[in-house]
Amino acid sequence: MGANLRVLRNKAGLSQEKLCTELQRRGCDIGRTTYAKYESGELNIKASVIVSLKKDI
Repeated sequence: MGANLRVLRNKAGLSQEKLCTELQRRGCDIGRTTYAKYESGELNIKASVIVSLKKDI
């Protein structure tokens, strides 16, 4: 899952910081450190974040 998140983020041309800023602006409270852990596989991504990514990005 994390590798797929990274590929999709890179295809969108976004840094982790820019992605998180955009998600926060749209109501999804996520920090860059947490997102980085999702991409690295250290944390399981929450369903609410997946929904926000699908809607917003």
